[in-house]
Amino acid sequence: MAALFIIGTVAFAQKPGQETDQYGNIVDKKELESTERDGILVFESKDKDYKFWFDSRVQVDFGHYFGAQDWADPIGDGASIRRARFAVKTQITPEWYGEVDMELANGSFELKDAIVRYNGLKNFQFSVGSQKPDFSLSRNTSSRYLEFMERPMVVNAFAPSRHLGIFAKYSDKLIFASASVLFQEIEGQETRDYVEDNNKSYGMDEGLSYVAKVVVRPINLENIGIHVGGAIMYDQPKTSDEMGVYNGTRFSCRNATNISRKKYIDTDDIKNTDHNLIATAELAGHYDGLRIESAWMSDWTYMDPEKVVLDKPYHFQGWYVEGGYLLFGGKQSYDEAGAKFNRVRTGKNWGDVELALKYEFLDMNDYEGRGALAIYGGSAELYGAALNFYLGKNTKIALNYQYVNNDRYANGKGKLYCGLDAEGNATKDFTQVAAPDGEAGVNYHMLLARFQVAF
Repeated sequence: MAALFIIGTVAFAQKPGQETDQYGNIVDKKELESTERDGILVFESKDKDYKFWFDSRVQVDFGHYFGAQDWADPIGDGASIRRARFAVKTQITPEWYGEVDMELANGSFELKDAIVRYNGLKNFQFSVGSQKPDFSLSRNTSSRYLEFMERPMVVNAFAPSRHLGIFAKYSDKLIFASASVLFQEIEGQETRDYVEDNNKSYGMDEGLSYVAKVVVRPINLENIGIHVGGAIMYDQPKTSDEMGVYNGTRFSCRNATNISRKKYIDTDDIKNTDHNLIATAELAGHYDGLRIESAWMSDWTYMDPEKVVLDKPYHFQGWYVEGGYLLFGGKQSYDEAGAKFNRVRTGKNWGDVELALKYEFLDMNDYEGRGALAIYGGSAELYGAALNFYLGKNTKIALNYQYVNNDRYANGKGKLYCGLDAEGNATKDFTQVAAPDGEAGVNYHMLLARFQVAF
């Protein structure tokens, strides 16, 4: 009898022509228009209040490495699905936005963006979830729009990537400003296991980071713009680090390539860290087909004074400068709301070609006056050139040449050969490298290629 009463009540409440969802709730219905916008499938209501679209990309990479010294560890050539992204994005109402972005490259699943965002105040955005904090121009520029296949070493070493957090930003023609509170990193299952195990086994606090960034744009026009920015991050140790490394810092990165998995630059675990201060200063701009980007980044690692006594914090730093030019009349573009570079506007119906050059340097050594507490993480400089073929609006072929020069301390925390000793034998111990004229540090060339489609 009760069931019949409920069914009857629902039937009575629903008016002719009304729609219900699978749970019997009465719902509003809008007709959607489907369009293809530069290769992206978009569904949108006629009043423009609701929009739903897919955002996917595939990047297939190839790498060949040559010219390293005979004594160096072999560097394997290879191929990789660098990215296989599938994202669903929706503007639920004019004020509310949601996004889920997934990575499926090489058979491994990773959650990337998972965002709830409020856009109801002019020039402001407020978000919670997993996303990149506004810190680095290069980090925040989409991988689709990078001039080189990989971000610079200093960016990969220092700039925070996706974290679970709370995010706020303001943007107008002249000023961009943002602030973020970050919790754990969002990567793969391994990172999540660290978070849960550190919580369960050790009862550890998750750790917080605070990021602030300001960008001034004295010129901000369609075909010309200048970007002057700075950011700072106060970073506490996170439970997303490996068990037993909690309250520690480790900086490591590859030589601006992803095919080779070797990490010559590696500080190893710097245990008993209290916190890190990471800062960056950026200068960038564009004029018609020209785009120039540069940044300096630096870290100060402060130790727990009750466990490690230092007269000053550890200091690591690096910088890069790169520039590109579209050869067939195309225009570079800049995303004002995100303070980052955007998709190029090609000069011909078939597309365009971009020539780019770069120099970058990273120093992870701090041993002057440190004695037994010295850090030998290695340093490296890199020269690069790129040819990017933009075929229409959605397809890109990238060809990169890079030469990297590692120093004698860049030995992958003791796992890689770094020079010759006094008897001419290869050694992984930088203290045994013949000085001052002994051959030291692995130097090599690389040829890289990427095939990319976005849809």
